Amino acid sequence: MKNILFIFVFLLSSITFSQKVKILDKQTGKIVKNVTVFNDALTINLSSNNNGFVEVSDFKENETIVFSHISYALFKVKKSLLKSKNYTVFLTKQSEQLNEVVLSVFKKAEKTERIAEQIAVISAKDIQKVSPQTSADLLATIPGIKVQKSQFGGGSPVIRGMESNRVLLVVDGVRMNNAIYRKGHLQNSISVAPNMLDKTEVVFGPSSVVYGSDALGGVIHYYTKTPKLSENNEVKSQLFSRFSSVNQEITTNVSTELSFSNWASFTSISYSDFNDLKSGSNRNHGFDNWGKVFYYSDNLNGNYTENPTKNSNPYLLRNTGYNQTDVLQKFFVPLSKNTDLKVNLQYSTSSDIPRFDRLAELNDETDVSDLKFAEWYYGPQNRLLVSSQLLINPNKRWLEDGVITAAYQNLKESRIQRRFGSLERSYRKETVNVFSVNGDFSVSLTKDKKRAISYGFEFAYNDVDSDSYGKTLDVLNDKIIGFTNDFKVQSRYPDGGSSYTSSAVYIDYRQDINSKSTLNTGVRFTNTNLNATWIDQSFIQLSDTDISTNNSAITATLGYVYRPSKNWQINSVISSGFRSPNIDDVGRVREKSGNVTIPNIDVKPEFAYNAEIGIQKYFNDKKFRLGTNIYYTLLDNYIQRDYVYNSNGSVKQVAFDSEFGNAVSNQNKGTAYIFGYTLNYLGKLSSTFNTTGFITYTKGRTYDTEEPMSSIPPLFGQFELNYKKDKIELGANIRFNSKKDIADFNFTEGIDNHDLTPIVDANATNDIDKYYGSPSWMTIGVNGSYLLNDNLSVQARLNNVFDEHYIEFASGVSAPGRNLSVSVLANF
Repeated sequence: MKNILFIFVFLLSSITFSQKVKILDKQTGKIVKNVTVFNDALTINLSSNNNGFVEVSDFKENETIVFSHISYALFKVKKSLLKSKNYTVFLTKQSEQLNEVVLSVFKKAEKTERIAEQIAVISAKDIQKVSPQTSADLLATIPGIKVQKSQFGGGSPVIRGMESNRVLLVVDGVRMNNAIYRKGHLQNSISVAPNMLDKTEVVFGPSSVVYGSDALGGVIHYYTKTPKLSENNEVKSQLFSRFSSVNQEITTNVSTELSFSNWASFTSISYSDFNDLKSGSNRNHGFDNWGKVFYYSDNLNGNYTENPTKNSNPYLLRNTGYNQTDVLQKFFVPLSKNTDLKVNLQYSTSSDIPRFDRLAELNDETDVSDLKFAEWYYGPQNRLLVSSQLLINPNKRWLEDGVITAAYQNLKESRIQRRFGSLERSYRKETVNVFSVNGDFSVSLTKDKKRAISYGFEFAYNDVDSDSYGKTLDVLNDKIIGFTNDFKVQSRYPDGGSSYTSSAVYIDYRQDINSKSTLNTGVRFTNTNLNATWIDQSFIQLSDTDISTNNSAITATLGYVYRPSKNWQINSVISSGFRSPNIDDVGRVREKSGNVTIPNIDVKPEFAYNAEIGIQKYFNDKKFRLGTNIYYTLLDNYIQRDYVYNSNGSVKQVAFDSEFGNAVSNQNKGTAYIFGYTLNYLGKLSSTFNTTGFITYTKGRTYDTEEPMSSIPPLFGQFELNYKKDKIELGANIRFNSKKDIADFNFTEGIDNHDLTPIVDANATNDIDKYYGSPSWMTIGVNGSYLLNDNLSVQARLNNVFDEHYIEFASGVSAPGRNLSVSVLANF
């Protein structure tokens, strides 16, 4: 009997005093093993097992327990509080004040103190605070990035004087750039809704070692939200809604996260409806009519008007409204302790998007009612992404961890246009199917992880289908009721089909030379193959209608980080990059401002060689940072659009949509340079005040012709001051742009849209005397938010307080005037 009682007491005491804590990753909900657990006195030192458990019975109730892991931030908690946490501890990835963890540079998590490149990170919290209408508006808030708009439903980011197909867009490890990304301005950056983003990372400068072709100016990497696991079955929902006065915007986003112990799901649906935009009325630049809309085309949505319609409010930018729907579905499934699976489904679609700058184009600059186009709009922009990511952590000698990503993308875009005085409407439609697979792996060469290599491969195949046709409208009582005739139209790209294939391998090496310095280096080999076939020769005749090109390149990077003390960091980078001509470079046909772009099947890759230095100074225990980045990029064999000449020296004339224009094509030139710098600061002034700011300067010229490079913005910047205490957040900001003289515009390509700047002398015989350039401007904004409770918050922003009229450099549409936006965020 005594023995039985003894056993019972022993078991009871074991149950009573055996206390296990489970340690999980806060982001994914997965277990974290090999976590060191100890007390402040260091009399107890334990480690979590392979199941993430650690026994804490030996710790005293009032004792502080410390959880430490090399990949996670230090976590401290009193043992008595563990009961309220149900004996579960969540660890967050390692970061220090202003020392973020970045994924995009090496395609694996790495702290900024080891990264030589200039980077910028915008978190989900930052996105919520900025409350951008589109992802392009989000990018415009990042230090060093300027955004161009030809219509409101767009946004073309410029990084270090490079734009469009010289900037690489990536979403969740899948490159968005495809074979028809053009040189000029792109609107693809808006096809990911801001509310779906967990964060956005930007890598400045050539990043071709890790990312391959196109990353000359830099990489913009969108990371969408990912669900996490939970030991307790959880269902979380969120509702976001916003109204903006400047264009009567209504945006609604609904998301649901399902979290279970062995799988998780995240669903997000976002819908935005934008009406016509209103520009500012305060014209401090001194140009009374610049940017006003006196007449517009009322020929959208099935209407037919023979002549332009007078605009009752010239500040209201008719034909800028559109709507967009974005859907994200993501699954996270742990297949084993060392293997996870992510399935990612994304779909984005829009209504027709009017091309505002073309609809405002005049036949005669002196007659504001003489509009050229009755119809010019993009058809629905559709983007479908289906991808799967296999995250592996085998901890083998040559493979510690890695990610294999397989993806399929289907992209559709179209252009529809018709001139005033004509019933002939032309259609040009493109479909791109992209199949890709890439693997990115890393391994530590030493136990202390001071030496490591990353390596990987990439394969992408683009199939491009380009269709074109024309239809003659049948009109009855000012309504389009059908069509009476069909006619031929020149296709935008090879009508016989085209393809573009890219394959590559790369390797990166990182070494902490000592406690104060880190060396990063890497090399990549890339091969591209292009095939294109033209069938119809009715409009443009080519010497070769069936082409195949093959290009290869080796790119490299060398980065060095030196930390002379805790509060100083000096970065230096030497890197090379390249961009292989795609289908758009070789085979595009289009018309703008009397110039017709025609195919050039002989265009070759362009290369970039970059050197930069960055200095970061930290203050107040790394709560405040002051930094600068200075760079110089040499472009060799750069691609530029230029005139095509006949044998007698005259400019070749070609027909496009029944009119003749000057022939231009993408051509390789000699060498050019881009020089620039960004000054920035970020940090806390006190426990309640924080501030950020930046100034960016860029200059670019060609060495061979001494002409300004395209897409070089004027000096611009932003300063912001924020206050936060308890449930209240308040902020104010100043945004500004200096003037860009007309002499600093590139006239050859037309990308800078110098002809859309104010006219100072309509009778001048040359453009430098005729146009003013881009006027300077400054706006002020204020914002505030209030947390009503743990589940409900409201936010309001008043941008462009003084209703300034301005137009961003190279843009074809005026910027928004005074705008009040109010949003509500509710969690369930």
